[in-house]
Amino acid sequence: MNKPVQKNDQTASPAQSDTARARNQRRMMLAEQELRLMSALVLLIGFGLFLALPFVLSIGSVVFLPLVSALLLTILLSPLADRLAALGLPNVLASLGALAVFLGILIAALALILQPAVTLFDEIPQIAGQVGERFSELRDEFAWVAMANEELARLMGDPDGREVVLATPSFLEEIAFATPSVVVEVLIMFLMAFFMIEARVRMRRHLLFDRASFGSSVKAARVMREVQDRVGAYIITVGLINAGVGLVVAAGAWALGVDAPIMWGGLAAILNFIPYVGPIAMFGLLALFGLGTADTVVLGLIPAAAYIGLHTVEANVVTPSILGARFTMSPVMILIALSYFTWIWGVPGALLSVPILITLTALFEHIGSPNLVGFVFGEPLFRGEALNRGLEDEQAGAPPRG
Repeated sequence: MNKPVQKNDQTASPAQSDTARARNQRRMMLAEQELRLMSALVLLIGFGLFLALPFVLSIGSVVFLPLVSALLLTILLSPLADRLAALGLPNVLASLGALAVFLGILIAALALILQPAVTLFDEIPQIAGQVGERFSELRDEFAWVAMANEELARLMGDPDGREVVLATPSFLEEIAFATPSVVVEVLIMFLMAFFMIEARVRMRRHLLFDRASFGSSVKAARVMREVQDRVGAYIITVGLINAGVGLVVAAGAWALGVDAPIMWGGLAAILNFIPYVGPIAMFGLLALFGLGTADTVVLGLIPAAAYIGLHTVEANVVTPSILGARFTMSPVMILIALSYFTWIWGVPGALLSVPILITLTALFEHIGSPNLVGFVFGEPLFRGEALNRGLEDEQAGAPPRG
């Protein structure tokens, strides 16, 4: 009586396994379709936010620019505040001390640059006249180009057009108009940075102990540590490299007899924080100043040529060997971030572009970067853990082959 029952159980188990396998496949297909739909929605929303974000950040620059700057200052100065607190200082004094150290370095650097610049300000008309003479010499050398252009215009019969001159504010008027806004933004930035640094302990405690699971707490702590270490290490390392560049430029300017070598070294150090654009601007300044002070064009271009040689060695040998692969980023991404944040916030955005890019890169490494290329060819934008876990369960539950 028991043998037929055993036979029925043996014949029913393959059918049940096939039904369960088909049910799992349908469930996985529905989950994949749902994930695909959610990925499409996330991509569309992200693209819309990417297009709208510049206008929002630009209009609200009085709020967002100090906020972003304060966040980066908090990431940079929190380790220093922790060390001061470990020495026995109260948290408020440690936070204030870290911010005071940064302010001292900033004020000293600006003083080294601005004081010689003020003395050279009176020589600007003479330098401008000398540069005009050098360009007149070059124009005389290529006078045949202008003559050919005039002859071509005469043959084509181009009529003489009227010249329209637009009245715009002078440089001093623009500085006077912009100064109150800049002062307010700087004050807001430092106040935000102080309160953020002072609240770093409470923020860490909130991230670690207010999570629903231990795994999320560990992940939050890891993300916070990685972002802080990477951004802080990048800014400090690049700052030391740029300080070295400034010292070499100052020594070279002194050796070549250029006026105010400390000012040129400080400018080289600050402009070197802006990728690609900063060195080009430094080359242009050195070229104009050299043409305005030297006796010949060749002698005037020597400081700019020496700086280009120094920057080539620094950008292609020194900086990559010191930073290593940890901070290696695509030049295309750097240029996109540079143009994006420069468009939004101007020069401050150019200075903040690479630290913001490093922060986002560190976050995406832990949170998960979107699979944009695979999404175009039918893959999910974000690979969900549930889908992967389901695939692993299905493979584990499948009967062995053979």
